[in-house]
Amino acid sequence: MKYGHFDDVHQEYVITTPKTPLPWINYLGCNEFFSLISNTCGGYTFYKDAKLLRLTRYRYNNVPADINGKYLYIKDGDTVWNPGWQPTKTELDSYECRHGIGYSRFTSSKNGVKASVLSFVPLNDNCEISQLTLTNGSSEDKKLSVFSYVEWCLWNADDDMKNFQRNLSTGEVEVQDSTIYHKTEYRERRNHYAIYSVNAKIDGFDTSRDAFLGAYRGADSPEAVENGKCTNSMASGWSPIASHQINVELAAGETKTFIFVLGYIENPEEEKWESYGVINKTRAKEMLAKYQTDDQVEKAFAALQTYWKQLLARYTVTSADEKVNRMVNTWNQYQCMVTFNMSRSASYYESGIGRGMGFRDSCQDLLGFVHLIPDRARERIIDIASTQFQDGSAYHQYQPLTKKGNSDIGSGFNDDPLWLIAGTSAYVRETGDTSILTQMVPFDNDMSVAAPLMDHLKRSLDYIINHKGPHNLPLIGRADWNDCLNLNCFSAHPGESFQTFGPSEGPVAESVFIAGMFVKYGEEYAQLCELMGDEAEAARARKEVQAMYDAILKDGWDGDWFVRAYDAYSHKVGSKECREGQIYIEPQGFCVLAGVGVKEGLAEKALNSVKERLDTKYGVMILQPAYTEYHLELGEVSSYPPGYKENAGIFCHNNPWVSIAETVLGRGDRAFEIYRKTCPAYIEDISEIHRTEPYVYSQMVAGKDAKFHGEAKNSWLTGTAAWTFVNISQYILGVYPTHQGLSVDPCIPKDFGDFSITRKFREGTYHIQVKNPQNVEKGVVSMTVDGKAVDGHIIPYEKGKEEYNVVITMGE
Repeated sequence: MKYGHFDDVHQEYVITTPKTPLPWINYLGCNEFFSLISNTCGGYTFYKDAKLLRLTRYRYNNVPADINGKYLYIKDGDTVWNPGWQPTKTELDSYECRHGIGYSRFTSSKNGVKASVLSFVPLNDNCEISQLTLTNGSSEDKKLSVFSYVEWCLWNADDDMKNFQRNLSTGEVEVQDSTIYHKTEYRERRNHYAIYSVNAKIDGFDTSRDAFLGAYRGADSPEAVENGKCTNSMASGWSPIASHQINVELAAGETKTFIFVLGYIENPEEEKWESYGVINKTRAKEMLAKYQTDDQVEKAFAALQTYWKQLLARYTVTSADEKVNRMVNTWNQYQCMVTFNMSRSASYYESGIGRGMGFRDSCQDLLGFVHLIPDRARERIIDIASTQFQDGSAYHQYQPLTKKGNSDIGSGFNDDPLWLIAGTSAYVRETGDTSILTQMVPFDNDMSVAAPLMDHLKRSLDYIINHKGPHNLPLIGRADWNDCLNLNCFSAHPGESFQTFGPSEGPVAESVFIAGMFVKYGEEYAQLCELMGDEAEAARARKEVQAMYDAILKDGWDGDWFVRAYDAYSHKVGSKECREGQIYIEPQGFCVLAGVGVKEGLAEKALNSVKERLDTKYGVMILQPAYTEYHLELGEVSSYPPGYKENAGIFCHNNPWVSIAETVLGRGDRAFEIYRKTCPAYIEDISEIHRTEPYVYSQMVAGKDAKFHGEAKNSWLTGTAAWTFVNISQYILGVYPTHQGLSVDPCIPKDFGDFSITRKFREGTYHIQVKNPQNVEKGVVSMTVDGKAVDGHIIPYEKGKEEYNVVITMGE
């Protein structure tokens, strides 16, 4: 069942009913000011940090779902309705939500009145614009009242939801003309405030939630709207809001527009006040002056669309498969941008008050983002590396506002250091910019102990080398990529963290997954050493890589697949010796994509075992058989009911690893089969089962052991986005950046047909045609560049060259 459809021409997903299985959301904002917005106008807004600088409130785990939002109420006689349906839920005569790239548009009608709301964040200002267009489609004149409504968050979202003994006494506002200023705590430690304004004379306002809603009422039935009149309340403590009332007369056929602006303003300390107790509004008025007319808004919106069009044009494909084209050209890259901006901090599943930016997460997000805006990728690498410790380990998370490590979770996730090598290697291969490797970067944000980034990478490698267990495999620490595989924590009671309780970083438990990572990223580190002219260090790294490769084959192979780990008692995890959890997906994917076991024939056996034991119609499960009881020595992985999350769920994040691994073996049919199963565009028709948005990836899908097999959770903010884009763009379609230039070596289904790609790489634009006359899965028999034959499949990079025309012919 579908609840909408793709509009590929306009790069939009068109939702045709407000009653989607779950809220289907979009993200507004490209730089520092962001909003989450659902298909019923729910969501919230923040500046830089969803925890520390949240402008508007949102209630997670609320009933009904998806409250609060930025609401517009239209009162037409006794009928009150919202363009986005919520919160009144008045039955609409028509409804449509178009989620586009950086914007959302809502178009609805009721009793002859049509309302359209365009919401977006302009490129260069910290504000969200909502342009309301009202049209009287009836044959009679209409007298309407429009009421806006946002509920202010008192900045720190975590404190806002629990420190009521203080917060109910701190709210402060100012109102001037049609602008409401939220200035809670501005009188003391803050130099910023929020504004909500409209470009029209208002007929009333409210800033007190109690006055606007009324006693024992919710946003679904505000008393002020019901009465048709705001009370001009001035909040003092309790819960400040912002609501405007505009009385509108519309002749038959007439259209009027109103521009609402929600914004963030920051003043220098010495310029906080315009008079005693009155905030300095100069910067607010300057920003609002830019968005007073429809022409100004249309120009700002056009600039946003141009920005995204140019950005997404950096990698495009034209093939016979419209779903591949749709995901590659638009939605997958768009999601990569969002995950780069958000990491795992703010979604409808991440409350914005917990994880902040993840070290591992952000490094992986870079892999799918670096081709879009390399300069921002470079900045992010420096931010991430600055949270590393001198021994090579790192904070597992950091706050985006302060860029300081999160001491609550600390370090000890032993895969983290290698992801820094992965992200840096991707950046240097993409840009050719080796100057980043000599940039001085602090440890733990302390510049007194700064070192070149290359030294950070060396310490990352050495951390693994210096932390091995009894089988010469890497120690797992608190966990590796699978945060729920907690082999050293022994959490026996509620309230004891699965990750940080107990010994946490024991000297015995080992990870075969990290070993596979070491083989891949140890080689990439060695290549960076060669770029810097350090042949001795490259040789040392490759020696260690070979030792790790040998250790995997010796003690990480279980006969038909790779072992997952060794626990704190040195017992195998992910082995035939185990009653449950005999095979895990992670080492099968990552060891093979790193090349482990390929020449020995083990890689093929491992991937065949994945297909036989882990595959389902909705994707590849993370492990089998599911754990049916809690294992103290394994931790959180065994705490979930069978089929959910890390306990035999379909973790979409690591499905691409297996697909990439299949391309290493040249099995294009199987690689693409895996790609299709979790790709949103291919499962749009089962949205009643899948439930999350059919235009973006989710973190997980319930496995075969679950009651709701095929149901997805945790959409948007997942490493699935980056890894899937890497998979489809670099391995299946085959355009992979190397230090020498772009490599083109596709691995596709036999019936995929010819295709073409446009790829921006460094200064050049590459027009690549791929022909497959023999319908092979992999193999390049010839390549021409600008009409000249070139050996191999790497297009030689020529500095300064702006245009490349490439023809690839596949065959055996």
